[in-house]
Amino acid sequence: MNRRSLGLVGLLAAASLALAACGGTTGGSGASTGAGGDTSLSSVKDAGEIVFATEGTYKPFSYHDGGAGPLTGYDVDVATAVAGKLGLKAKFEETQFDSIFAGLEAKRFDAIANQVTLNPTRQEKYELSDPYTVSQGVIVTKDSNTSITSFEDLKGKTTAQSLTSNWYQLAKDSGANVESVEGWAQSVSLLKDGRVDALVNDKLTFLDYQVTNPGSGLKIAATTKESSESVFAFRKGSTALNGAVNTALKDLAADGTLAKLSEKYFGQDVSK
Repeated sequence: MNRRSLGLVGLLAAASLALAACGGTTGGSGASTGAGGDTSLSSVKDAGEIVFATEGTYKPFSYHDGGAGPLTGYDVDVATAVAGKLGLKAKFEETQFDSIFAGLEAKRFDAIANQVTLNPTRQEKYELSDPYTVSQGVIVTKDSNTSITSFEDLKGKTTAQSLTSNWYQLAKDSGANVESVEGWAQSVSLLKDGRVDALVNDKLTFLDYQVTNPGSGLKIAATTKESSESVFAFRKGSTALNGAVNTALKDLAADGTLAKLSEKYFGQDVSK
């Protein structure tokens, strides 16, 4: 998992996370502003449900356990909890990654729940909720490594990175020699075997790995100062629905639900 080559806001020039999905149906319940004003909230209430787009293949955010089980994941659970706070049912439409915002604009669903990264371009084009996931970039090393405690320490060291990810550029900019890998699993293997000194990736990727691989012998050696925030996305004109979702998110933070869901999937609170 790499949060679709996640970029940190203000850190990487090309950073953006085009995540989410469009549904396979044509009956999404959301509505944008028209002659009668913003009907986005009343529309979902009339339907009794919010239709969320999600990928369904993006563990631990949106996936099928074992490949064939019910849809689950952090984003799925948060979206379900949000709908519950509004007295509505959460319905999920699964689709491929590259159909994401086109499906939203085509009104195939009401919102995107798939780790959409907050950035200025999306703020201009869409209604975006308050963040429900916050993460940073991290350096991962063996527990025994004491020579790397900052990104400056990567100079002259070797890291394992996918050449198409933003983490590759961050490692290069930090002065590292980069060993090309196909993904997270291969980079971890090289690190454990001592063939590289470190790897650079998203914090949530590492936390998810640690939950399923306790006692891995790996640690976070350094963290970026900049954070990346993930949000729900709505069509422009859905201000009322977005506002209701934000109220629900505040309630879920206050009653401990977001922290509980974070602990379930990541072993710590990643909601703030």
